[in-house]
Amino acid sequence: MQCIHRPWDLLEANLLRDMLASEGIAAYLQGEHLMGAVGELPAGGLLALLVEDEHTERARELIAAYTAAEPLPAEEPLGGPGELLC
Repeated sequence: MQCIHRPWDLLEANLLRDMLASEGIAAYLQGEHLMGAVGELPAGGLLALLVEDEHTERARELIAAYTAAEPLPAEEPLGGPGELLC
């Protein structure tokens, strides 16, 4: 197993783990249970995503594409300011 990424937080870790799973790559999250002790432990560097050696290169490519992605341009709202849209 190799560490392919150190997520910033648990939300990003789960998002990336699910993204890799959707591509057929099983990823394991190391340090997930340490997040409850953040007041006692250093706040960063507790999480790591691990994959089997044969999936390392593909998983790193997918995560690189994720981190390089830019948000889509925002669409203009349908109503004016303060107008309730349902």
